[in-house]
Amino acid sequence: MNFPTDNEKLAEVNGITLCYESFGDPKHPAMLLIMGLATQMIHWDERFCQKLADRGFWVIRFDNRDIGNSSKISHAKVPSLPSVFANQLFGRRLKVPYHLENMAEDALALLDFLNIDQCHVTGVSMGGMIAQCMAIIAPHRLLSLTSIMSTTGDPKLPKPKKSVVLKVMQPPPKEEQAYIQYALGLWKLLHQNHFEFDHQKVRSLLLKAKQRSYDPAGIWRQTCAILAAEDRTQKLTQLTMPCLVIHGDADPLVPVECGIATANAIPNATLKIFTGMGHTLPEPLWDEMIEQMVTNSLSGRSSNLI
Repeated sequence: MNFPTDNEKLAEVNGITLCYESFGDPKHPAMLLIMGLATQMIHWDERFCQKLADRGFWVIRFDNRDIGNSSKISHAKVPSLPSVFANQLFGRRLKVPYHLENMAEDALALLDFLNIDQCHVTGVSMGGMIAQCMAIIAPHRLLSLTSIMSTTGDPKLPKPKKSVVLKVMQPPPKEEQAYIQYALGLWKLLHQNHFEFDHQKVRSLLLKAKQRSYDPAGIWRQTCAILAAEDRTQKLTQLTMPCLVIHGDADPLVPVECGIATANAIPNATLKIFTGMGHTLPEPLWDEMIEQMVTNSLSGRSSNLI
């Protein structure tokens, strides 16, 4: 672990430590950004965060538990891969160190730490699942919800492409440069081919993340939280805050049907499907994504947005 930079701060919340960073004016409406599985807060590009701040948000990004400079739940016992498959096969709920709901409670506790009563929440992939859990657990805290390339947890929905599953399940190399090559190949597979893939930019990000903090055991614990998640569909039907669902029609990890199901479950949700988008956030789509997020936020109780 590299200790936080001058811009990063630590918060003692919910019995753990979360590392966070903010952009913009704290007097503006807060926008909490939640990243996905195995990804740190730095995967929210600083320029993306600044664009949101320029639109009148106080933007907060943070490392989920078990990633980056936040606490690692290393004392917890984790299920083995065979037990995971057995539980999936027989439909039993997996016994895991923590659940997505616990990660949602982390995020809510961070809001408390920052004295934020209500905010806009955006989550990507697993982060979208956590954001949905926040909306279910504490709907009064969310001014709006944006769920990006995520899902409801319905086990009947389409599964990832086999090529992606095989790549994800492959043990990553331990040597740094070999690991970067492995991760670069996985990232390119998730990105798909419609939008240009910036090898140098992604390589630099992967290297920064690897040197900042890398803990495969923590990633497995996060994975187990996803695998143990219950179907949220019925609870999502009770949400009343403005909701935006964004998905790519070329997503190889969380198929677009999962995004459609999410939008169908949430009353009056707005669905935006981007042609050619895989399981990344392509820079050419940032401005349109942010415009959609701003529009969704204006449907809620917000002010001072540009």
